[in-house]
Amino acid sequence: MTRISLDQVNVRFPLFAMKAGADAGAGIGRLVARNKQAEVHALEDISFELNEGDRVALIGRNGAGKTTLLKVLAGIFQPQSGIVKIEGHIGALLSLGYGVRIDATGRRNILLRAMMAGLSRREAEERVDEIADFAELGDFIDLPLRSYSSGMMMRISFAVATAFQPEILLLDETIGTGDAKFIEKSKRRIDTLIEDAGIAVIASHSPDFVSSMCSKAVWLHEGHIVRIGDPDETYQDYLASLGD
Repeated sequence: MTRISLDQVNVRFPLFAMKAGADAGAGIGRLVARNKQAEVHALEDISFELNEGDRVALIGRNGAGKTTLLKVLAGIFQPQSGIVKIEGHIGALLSLGYGVRIDATGRRNILLRAMMAGLSRREAEERVDEIADFAELGDFIDLPLRSYSSGMMMRISFAVATAFQPEILLLDETIGTGDAKFIEKSKRRIDTLIEDAGIAVIASHSPDFVSSMCSKAVWLHEGHIVRIGDPDETYQDYLASLGD
């Protein structure tokens, strides 16, 4: 069984290059002064629990804290305070360049990612051709990634990152994956990953996606949770707030 539990989680980033003046007030938005050191309060008092079967959309304006929250769940960011408990193997699709080795070949990158996902070397080798075929790389599979075009880099990164079904899927929907044909193929793969995951958490700006794929929505604003609830109702309230 998969489970995610966050209790009073706070994430703050110090701005080392910017000293707040001695007369700085309590703060402007999430930029605040603490002992004359400016810092951004990226997430404030985030608490919720997700269980097996939950499909959750993270919604909110740019800078609301959606990607930061995904990175906390992925273990990339550690909160300054609060408790994060996660039960289940996590697969995070947040940045296509994350974890790839540009001096290694496409084949080597596939092998390494497969073994990181828990496969034996023999099992990983058996998956190489299948993953390479999805990426449509041809003979480039045996060349180092630094020789790839940006489009080819997107293809191999996406193919590798989505080749293994996680128990908990974390996804930033803004990731691009190339031309129209490949985007459509990528969308079908992502839909399958979401459907088969125990829990899926997706940062999204698409009302159609939120309505069709998600069982609840978490609305974030300036690092705070505004509402957690029905995806359609929460998204409509979020849209209404944009006119303020």
